[in-house]
Amino acid sequence: MSRIAYVNGQYLPQSLAMVPIEDRGYQFADGVYEVCEVFDGALIDEPHHMARLARSLSELRIDMPLAGDALPVVLREVMRRNRLTNGFLYLQVTRGVAPRDHGFPQKPVRPALVVTAKSVDPGKGEALARKGIAIASTADIRWKRVDIKSISLLPNVLAKQEARDKGCYEAWLIDEKGFVTEGASSNAWIITQDGTIVTRAADHAILRGVTRTTLMKLIAELQLPVEERSFTLAEALAAREAFISAATNLVMPVVTIDGHQIGDGRPGPIATRLRSLFHEAAAKTEWAARR
Repeated sequence: MSRIAYVNGQYLPQSLAMVPIEDRGYQFADGVYEVCEVFDGALIDEPHHMARLARSLSELRIDMPLAGDALPVVLREVMRRNRLTNGFLYLQVTRGVAPRDHGFPQKPVRPALVVTAKSVDPGKGEALARKGIAIASTADIRWKRVDIKSISLLPNVLAKQEARDKGCYEAWLIDEKGFVTEGASSNAWIITQDGTIVTRAADHAILRGVTRTTLMKLIAELQLPVEERSFTLAEALAAREAFISAATNLVMPVVTIDGHQIGDGRPGPIATRLRSLFHEAAAKTEWAARR
């Protein structure tokens, strides 16, 4: 079945879906995006994703593309048309289409909206989590407002490719002071030898991950010790466990960093437990048209 995309008011086969060449997302990366997990027919953490989308748009002075409850309706229609049970919805909002000029359009234009769907096999993620992943460290060369979920991701792309060239799954970015900020497409976590879970505070240097937010709630419910603070690469290498979090990975255990074994070289019990309980803690939005 051909995938169906929503593009500026139309539902189209993805092979026929197009945007104008003067879309400011194409010209300037002038836009934001969200990736929402769909699990067992339900949208996961939808309220958090919509709140973060609204914040990112506000920071860039872009209006919401649709009023009221219209956007959630579009998301569900894309799910329905793609028969999406397990996978992801990708939504991208740009400032819109206007003659190329670095400044904002002098005449207001309507924000552009694209929504696509992708099915995945949850079993593949579970198999990877049982094995654990390898991380490669690299310098953080991104701009200073990565708390905005901007589509300007070239530094992240370069970091991810560098990791893949080294045979690793993900890159951890290191700031000018030697601290780990986050992954190229995930938040970074370690568990110290005394069992404390550590992740960087959600400042302008990292994206406040929606999965991260749900994990913090779950960690509190489990009464596990946690600290939001910076940690060095050396501290990560000495950790008992490490893991990443993202909507596309949930909780993914890390077993090596730069070729150095973490803990006993196997997915740790705390990361494994957090992954197993994640969907119980996450907000789920069912949809009436599920079939």
